[in-house]
Amino acid sequence: MTSSTAATRLGFEPFVNASPVELRTNWTGADVIAVITAANRQVFGNDYLMLSERLTSAESLLASGNISVRDFVRALAQSELYQTKFFSSTPQVRFIELNFKHFLGRAPYDESEITEHVNLYIEHGYEAEINSYIDSEEYQENFGEAIVPYYRGFETQRGQKNVGFNRMFQLYRGYANSDRAQGKNKSTWLTEDLARNTANAIRTPHFGQALMGSTGDDRGQLYRVSAIQSDRGRTTQIRRSVSEYLVSYDQLSATLQRLNKRGSRITQISLA
Repeated sequence: MTSSTAATRLGFEPFVNASPVELRTNWTGADVIAVITAANRQVFGNDYLMLSERLTSAESLLASGNISVRDFVRALAQSELYQTKFFSSTPQVRFIELNFKHFLGRAPYDESEITEHVNLYIEHGYEAEINSYIDSEEYQENFGEAIVPYYRGFETQRGQKNVGFNRMFQLYRGYANSDRAQGKNKSTWLTEDLARNTANAIRTPHFGQALMGSTGDDRGQLYRVSAIQSDRGRTTQIRRSVSEYLVSYDQLSATLQRLNKRGSRITQISLA
């Protein structure tokens, strides 16, 4: 989570206080509707769905308890509709970028991840490519059988590379934007940065203003990093304190890694 001010500037304020959508035990009809709505939004990249396009058969199976949320996500991803929107009409690498975003809630970290999925598709086809995300250990650890995938790249998490934070903003272009409406939908967003193994700039979705990490001028700046200290191992709930660190650009990555290893949660990164 991050501060409302920073979230507003970065364009993801609606996600700040939002909890993951989960179909829990003893769910109601309203819970199923919430899951269907969230899954359609996530899997189809916030693209508008007409009533005639919705996968009513999969929705019925979910509502009757015959499939899990994960199986429902799989049904959406394996559908002809998803193929039409994101496979047939886009370059293969762009398709893989969006698969990471839609199913794992993050951007690919490096070129090796793209290469792995390109080879997987070439050797085993579309179905295997989709299943590789949904059947992955990463998916299971973060979403399991009952949680709708959501964008995890907006905050640091255990096992997530720091560069993923920057890359996620390259793929995310605002809460009201859809993946099919983006100006570069016909080309990839991350190819150059992945090939050079460099971190791209974080830019606001509406005005394209770089926030950090893109120019030589940024290296002279100091950054204030706020983090909630880890409460691992404590048996009682106590109020956790917020610590702040003032670091240079060159120290920023190492500081985030150190805090992440401690289990601390980064709440804000801002210019000092």
